[in-house]
Amino acid sequence: MTTATANHDDHGHHGPAKGIMRWVLTTNHKDIGTMYLWFSFAMLLTGGVMALIVRAELFQPGMQLIRPEFYNQMTTMHGLIMVFGAIMPAFVGLANWMVPLMIGAPDMALPRMNNWSFWILPFAFGMLLFTLFTEAGAPNFGWTFYAPLSTTYAPSSVTYFIFGVHMMGISSIMGAINIIVTILNLRAPGMTLMKMPLFVWTWFITAYLLVAVMPVLAGVVTMMLMDIHYGTAFFDAAGGGDPVLFQHVFWFFGHPEVYIMILPAFGIVSQIIPTFARKPLFGYASMVYATSSIAFLSFIVWAHHMFTVGLPLQTELFFMYATMLIAIPTGVKVFNWVSTMFRGSMTFETPMLFALAFVVLFTIGGFSGLMLAIAPADFQYHDTYFVVAHFHYVLVPGALFGIIAGVYYWLPKWTGHYYNENLGKFHFWMSFIGVNITFFPMHFIGLAGMPRRIPDYALQFADFNAIATVGAFIFGFSQLIFLFLLIKTIRGGEKATDQVWEGAEGLEWTIPSPAPYHTFAEPPHVK
Repeated sequence: MTTATANHDDHGHHGPAKGIMRWVLTTNHKDIGTMYLWFSFAMLLTGGVMALIVRAELFQPGMQLIRPEFYNQMTTMHGLIMVFGAIMPAFVGLANWMVPLMIGAPDMALPRMNNWSFWILPFAFGMLLFTLFTEAGAPNFGWTFYAPLSTTYAPSSVTYFIFGVHMMGISSIMGAINIIVTILNLRAPGMTLMKMPLFVWTWFITAYLLVAVMPVLAGVVTMMLMDIHYGTAFFDAAGGGDPVLFQHVFWFFGHPEVYIMILPAFGIVSQIIPTFARKPLFGYASMVYATSSIAFLSFIVWAHHMFTVGLPLQTELFFMYATMLIAIPTGVKVFNWVSTMFRGSMTFETPMLFALAFVVLFTIGGFSGLMLAIAPADFQYHDTYFVVAHFHYVLVPGALFGIIAGVYYWLPKWTGHYYNENLGKFHFWMSFIGVNITFFPMHFIGLAGMPRRIPDYALQFADFNAIATVGAFIFGFSQLIFLFLLIKTIRGGEKATDQVWEGAEGLEWTIPSPAPYHTFAEPPHVK
């Protein structure tokens, strides 16, 4: 094509714009993915500081550092920021970066909506964090914001929280629609659905979950808004409502939500393990069907969060068995990961270490989940630190380790440089040790009866709490090693090859490292 006939819309040779406006106005999936990832890392550190304030208070029995009211604000904000600000946007960032590269697409299908869905988030979380500085204080009712604590007895700042949740929800729905449309319409010729990498599959299914349940979250916070400001009584028994209705609506969103936070991590681990075992993934089709089964079952287990509210016996039995059923497709996945490694030529680079820790520790979290699924036993476990141990085992060495594994795995492709492997392994071991010292003792204090969300505790829980606090500070500060490594790798280092990892397969390893600003202007052909 000569310059005379070149179409002015042919942007293939353009690099990014210069200056700050590049980021404000960008529609490039790599830029937007990068912004999502940095935003979520900032939120991880913010939520992490809040967690360390909580753990510092719990280092000894008695009230040491903060008032109970502020303690409740910290636990609430920590949960909200980690779930909606750290884990979810990190997965969306990885999807933005990698899904187009993995399916041979030139970009996301809806690039301007992509820009908007990102830029809503800083404002949503800015508003949420701003409540800390209001006279009433930040939300203090737990990240699950049960009514009437979040309605009748809520601080006035709850209205900002509701608006912030609406903004996050809009962002999530737009991001999810974008991923669905991209995967359905922009796959390279020859890439059938059953040839897609598993990260693409898990995100495809996750996106449908998001579209299905984010409106339910919007509904429940709108009902709160009506109860607070417009005299309705959805959750007020005096007006004919029911506070337990809140829990049903919230968890109908909340349970699929926890699978939204883990399925993309399953996908990442399913990319990493075959690469470093140098074997194809064992049971690809069963992985796809298992993911779909988990997604379906996630909609019919929500009341297992509510075994102690006085449900009818038949209901408890149904939710108990349905919850146990989810262990089957999850077990299929763990079996397939182990079988992939069986007799493989394994090496243990940093992404593989995080992926292996994921498999082992996520499985521990799965087993404590099965214990919690047993309704009569849950009467004992409910609202104790055993529950805190359970969900942190699936969310920290589960979702977060999955994200970190993905970052280490794709970082050389993004930056064009290999990171310092020794530093990466140091980060891994500090995180691995820290996370277990933090959360494993919580199983014991939970079984011994220590309740959640309480700033003070009886003397017999002191030793395990002190240990957990030490672990939390180890884990928290080791994320600064990660930050240092990321900046160091962006600024320079050993040049990465195009394939990056010996044994890596897929379209994303066929393009140059660092990935050019525009890729796959001509779609590749998949054999």
